[in-house]
Amino acid sequence: MMQADVLNAALKHRAARIEQVLDRLLPAAAAPPVRLHQAMRYAALGAGKRVRPFLVYRAGMMLGADETQLDAPAAAVELIHAYSLVHDDLPAMDDDDLRRGRPTCHRAFDEATAILVGDALQTLAFEVLSTASEHSAETRLAMLTALAHASGSRGMAGGQALDLAAIGLAIDLAELEQMHRLKTGALIAASVRLGALAAHADETTHAQLARYARAIGLAFQVRDDILDVTADSQTLGKTQGKDASDDKPTYVSLLGLDAAHSLSIQLRETAIAALEGLPQPEMLQQLAHYIVAREA
Repeated sequence: MMQADVLNAALKHRAARIEQVLDRLLPAAAAPPVRLHQAMRYAALGAGKRVRPFLVYRAGMMLGADETQLDAPAAAVELIHAYSLVHDDLPAMDDDDLRRGRPTCHRAFDEATAILVGDALQTLAFEVLSTASEHSAETRLAMLTALAHASGSRGMAGGQALDLAAIGLAIDLAELEQMHRLKTGALIAASVRLGALAAHADETTHAQLARYARAIGLAFQVRDDILDVTADSQTLGKTQGKDASDDKPTYVSLLGLDAAHSLSIQLRETAIAALEGLPQPEMLQQLAHYIVAREA
C-alpha cells in the first residue's frame, strides 16, 4: 500500500473513532434543552477532517501511549475546534453561510443558539479533560493548562481578534504570520502537546514536537489561503473566495500564488526535519505532506 493510502486509512480510522467518542460525550439530542443539544451535535458530529484529534492520537501513540488514554484529549481539542468554527461563522465574525458542506450552525438553527453552542462545546472540552480518570491529576492539569492557553487571548481567540482587526488593512508578512500562529497554529500545537503529555514525554521530545507543530500549523493556513483562491465552494465545503471578498490579508494576497505554495513546501520540510530521531515518525511526516497537498 502506498504511503498516502496508509495515511488516508489512518485518518479515516481515527475520524471514525473520535466520532464515536464525541457521540458518547455529547448530551443526547432528546435531553433538555433539546434545541441546544441538537445544535451541539450538529456542530460537532458528522463531518470534518479531524486533523487535530489525529495529531493527538499519532503523537501520543508514537511515544507509547495507548489510544484509550488519548480519547479524552483528542475529544477535548476537537470540541474546542468545533466551538471556534461555530463562533467564527457568526454574523459578527466572518458571517459565513456554509461550513463542511452544509449550512453553518447559526443558519441551521439561529444566532442565539449558535452562540450558546460555542459556549457549551468549549466548557464540555474542559470537563472532558478534567474528568479523564485514566490520567493522573498532574497530567490532567498540564493538559488543561495547554488547551486553555491555546484557546485564549494568547492563542486562538487572540488570533481571531487580530484577524478581525486586519480587515481592509495592509499588514506585513510578520504580522500575518503572528496572526495565524495564534488563530490556526496554537490549537494544532496544543493537539500535539496533549498527545505527548499523555505519553509523559520528556522536554526534549516536547520541543521537537513543538517545532513540528509550529511548521504544520502555519502550512495549514497557507494552504487554506491557496485553496480560497483555487478551489470551489463545493470542494471546500465552505464559501470560496470569502477572504478576498471580505478584504482580508492572506498569504496569497501578500506573496502571490507561486510564492505562497513555495512557502508551504518550506514549512513542510521544516516539519519533517523536526521529527528526526523520534520513534516511528512516518505517519506525522506523511501528514505534513497531506497538509500542503490537500484539496479541501
